[in-house]
Amino acid sequence: MNITLKVWRQDGPNSAGRLETYDAKDISEHMSFLEMIDVVNEQLEAAGTDPIAFDHDCREGICGMCSLQINGTPHGPERGTTTCQLHMRTFKDGETITIEPWRATAFPVVKDLVVDRTSFDRIIEAGGYISVNTGGPQDANAIPINKGDADEAFEYAACIGCGACVAACKNASASLFTAAKLSHLALLPQGQAERYERTSSMVAQMDLEGFGSCTNQYECEAACPKGISVQSIAHMNRDYIKASLTGR
Repeated sequence: MNITLKVWRQDGPNSAGRLETYDAKDISEHMSFLEMIDVVNEQLEAAGTDPIAFDHDCREGICGMCSLQINGTPHGPERGTTTCQLHMRTFKDGETITIEPWRATAFPVVKDLVVDRTSFDRIIEAGGYISVNTGGPQDANAIPINKGDADEAFEYAACIGCGACVAACKNASASLFTAAKLSHLALLPQGQAERYERTSSMVAQMDLEGFGSCTNQYECEAACPKGISVQSIAHMNRDYIKASLTGR
């Protein structure tokens, strides 16, 4: 396959960015999207040109690092797929592919396709954990948990924090990410003691980071590679209202 790439290049957060065009030649259709960029970078380095900076780690759809906007869609055209799981057979020979970083005030560009997503870390630090001292570890079956709640909590816990929900939202809202982290704790017995304080703290931090508000258009759910449901946002909003009314 021969592909034309239009890639966003930006030297740093305070530099002007631009789209540059590269030819990706003799690309195997069996390559992953990131492997294709690796090949292009090898060609750029051989020519003495600065390679394209992009994030990656596990390349197994687990870490959430491969945050690329491909032809205007977070992680590319395949549903339920991260960029590292996207293969070149998805595209046609001779096609032009535009690659950009996530676009959000809370995700400033570090370089090229790499953005700073530490705002997600600060939301987690604001309360996305259980700090109650419960003593020694209990047997796994000591606390009965309704299977429906356990399954739903597991689905929300599948969030990998990639930021596709933010990139897809016209308001750059982090509601789906924050709600997923809140919901998987709120559904379990261990998370009840700090449930409302946790919600207030994490929502406040989300707003402080500069993310936009949710207007319920569901782009986040469609773009999420793990299929996190917007039902989690309903859980978060309900708990936030309760926390506000009770002063917690």
